[in-house]
Amino acid sequence: MDKRLQDLKSICSSNLPESSEAFGKVRRGYVIALVGTAIWSSTAIFIGYLTTRFRMPPLVLAFWRDLIVAGALLGVIGLVARPLLRLGRRNVSFFVLYGFVLAMFNALWTVSVVLNGAAVSTVLIYISPVFTALAGHRWLGERLDAPRIGAIVLSIVGCTFVSGAYAPAAWRVNPAGILVGLATGVVFAAYSLFGKASSRRGVNPWTATLYTFAFGAAFLLLAQRPDTLLWLSRPLAAGPEGWREAALGWGTLVVLAVGPTLCGYGLYTVSLTYLPAATANLITTLEPALTAVLAYVFLGERLTIPQLLGGGLILIGVAIMRLGERTGYVMDGTPQSP
Repeated sequence: MDKRLQDLKSICSSNLPESSEAFGKVRRGYVIALVGTAIWSSTAIFIGYLTTRFRMPPLVLAFWRDLIVAGALLGVIGLVARPLLRLGRRNVSFFVLYGFVLAMFNALWTVSVVLNGAAVSTVLIYISPVFTALAGHRWLGERLDAPRIGAIVLSIVGCTFVSGAYAPAAWRVNPAGILVGLATGVVFAAYSLFGKASSRRGVNPWTATLYTFAFGAAFLLLAQRPDTLLWLSRPLAAGPEGWREAALGWGTLVVLAVGPTLCGYGLYTVSLTYLPAATANLITTLEPALTAVLAYVFLGERLTIPQLLGGGLILIGVAIMRLGERTGYVMDGTPQSP
């Protein structure tokens, strides 16, 4: 009996570090995803400023944003971590497709906003955790349990309230708009799954972000017209007065690219090395609520009761997911199938 007790104690103690390390990685993943989403949430404010103040075509904006992100990362990695520039021949075709998915997401999101409006587009894109959870369960072996399903439902309802899509008038759109919006959600789910697959290939997340945006910019370049490509430089034709306007436009675009875009997408990709794709995707549903808060603080926009209620539902969904992750361990400290 004493020997059995001693063996049991040794087994439990040997698994404690593994359990502690696993919990630590999950906690780190949540923090990284939350910080990335918080930074990401300012994206809409910058994009709104560029498309209203400068009337910048959305696809032109998407191209330059991707190109500047890739250029900035190339410069930083080249200076401080040159080995990370090596992608490996076996990964090239994977990242070409990964970049194509990013380009498709940017293009579809733009069309969805035009056809559906911001409210419906937001809800349709944040249905993506459903697709991510189903595809992750099917192809990546990720768990699909009651807490995860409940968290996804709460988050979708929360996004509906935050975006104002609960009003029947918001859904008076054509069927093509709904299809494009759903396609945007599917493509964003694919982007999340590619990020998870990239981490399983052992590719550094910042290397993945660099090549994804580089290939994404290359695909978006194919959709550009020569007469609109240098849209923000048009004021230069007006002489010295236009130089200031052009500098403001390009400066805002650079801040958008190296700030919320690079840090948001980069940290999201990093979080996929610690979290299941469905979990990381679910956390991003906090973005519309955080955007509403930023608009309230910096732009003086009003926060409504439905927005506050929706934000609370999303937070509850994330908390349920977090509790589900904590209970996803068997008693010997070994994680269950993810």
